[in-house]
Amino acid sequence: MASFLSRPASRLPSFFLSQSLPRQTCRYASPLLRRSFATPATEKEQPRLRLGSLAPNFKAQTTQGEIDFHEWIGDKWAILFSHPADFTPVCTTELGAFAKLKPEFDKRGVKLIGLSANDLTSHGEWIADINDISNTSLSFPIIADPNRQIAWTYDMVDAQDTTNIDQKGIAFTIRSVFVIDPAKKIRLTMMYPASAGRNTAEVLRVVDALQTGDKKGVTTPIDWVPGGDVIVPPTVKTEDARKKFGDVREIRPYLRFTNVGK
Repeated sequence: MASFLSRPASRLPSFFLSQSLPRQTCRYASPLLRRSFATPATEKEQPRLRLGSLAPNFKAQTTQGEIDFHEWIGDKWAILFSHPADFTPVCTTELGAFAKLKPEFDKRGVKLIGLSANDLTSHGEWIADINDISNTSLSFPIIADPNRQIAWTYDMVDAQDTTNIDQKGIAFTIRSVFVIDPAKKIRLTMMYPASAGRNTAEVLRVVDALQTGDKKGVTTPIDWVPGGDVIVPPTVKTEDARKKFGDVREIRPYLRFTNVGK
């Protein structure tokens, strides 16, 4: 069971908490109310997470013991990614792929942590399946979030239909990715429907882009990969860019390329 640290809560009027509203009423309710209907904790208001927001902290049980999320991140980057449930086909292929790519994330100082809406016993059995199917050895933790409390806090729940809930009345978890920096700030998010698998190479690529931007003071163009040309930010004058980077190609005054290596 997860517990949350420093999370503000606001309550809905008691009328809404005590009523069993018909499906049509829920569908046309205000966004605020709809965000609360499709959750395990209808009395809690969901945080608004934006790029640059502080990643909400929490304590949770994982396959590698209990963690305080911020303490677990430490001075590293982190990738938190969610799964609808254990023993589901797409999730199994994804976790196997992340396990195989973990050494590349390690090189970049990035810690991986998964989340699935089942308990630790189920997680342990599932990991054995993943290792067998993908011929790998999954070595990063997976959070147990059976009540989807963390999924709710990180807005990892399905809102396509407020009736899209399980037998417990809890909204289904979607496939989300959060890239979090050492300052515990959310730097990038990706959200996929339960039917579409992620691309681990793209997750690694955007980590490279973020880290390169931070270290070199540049931005990255479409389809950029390490070693490719980067963009000089508009805030940097061309003469200053040439002093800093050397060769600068000016396509337009607002579009200038340089190369900072890998």
